[in-house]
Amino acid sequence: MEKNTRIILALDVTSRDDAMRVVRAVKDHVDGIKINWPLILAAGPDIIREMSAVKDVICDMKIADIPNTNRLIVEQAMSLGASAVIAHGFTGDDSVRACVEAAKGQVFVVTEMSHPGGKQFTAPLADKLAYLAKTAGARGIVAPATRPERIAALRKVIGDLEIISPGVGAQGGKASDALNAGADYIIVGRAIYEAADPGKAASELAAETKSCV
Repeated sequence: MEKNTRIILALDVTSRDDAMRVVRAVKDHVDGIKINWPLILAAGPDIIREMSAVKDVICDMKIADIPNTNRLIVEQAMSLGASAVIAHGFTGDDSVRACVEAAKGQVFVVTEMSHPGGKQFTAPLADKLAYLAKTAGARGIVAPATRPERIAALRKVIGDLEIISPGVGAQGGKASDALNAGADYIIVGRAIYEAADPGKAASELAAETKSCV
């Protein structure tokens, strides 16, 4: 994945036509596209292949099962052209390693979720989940842009692994705060795809991210 604007679009629409319209509008202003179950279920798995022909696609399936099931899910996603997947770490070391092996390392492990409820269960274990990601050979972690101080703390745990940070825009996180705290990429959804002009919204955000460290 490029590291130009440091923006990953979280594309949570439920229509193939809407999805491809937005992708075409923003492709020059984002480094990757993150898609989740709403779009995959609505448009079918081939949407991964179609989008990956335009930009790198991260499949945000929040994979959280036993090792064998995790492996099967990741193998299918990667075979359709995904560049990386997102998995939960609370299922344990063996389940995360199954994802890492199937994705040849291209896994981001959720440490602390960005919504208020994320403080309830994921936050207390975030440091341990980040360490698990590092020892399991993952590419990086997911850490909340809504709490940039946590990004800085988790950076100390993982060293030079990548951090992708959701919560910018609709959830109240600021791109500059997340990036300056140590995130490699910010993840932005509604603030871009619900905009009257998604391309313009992405371009304006890119101007902000390029001014960050």
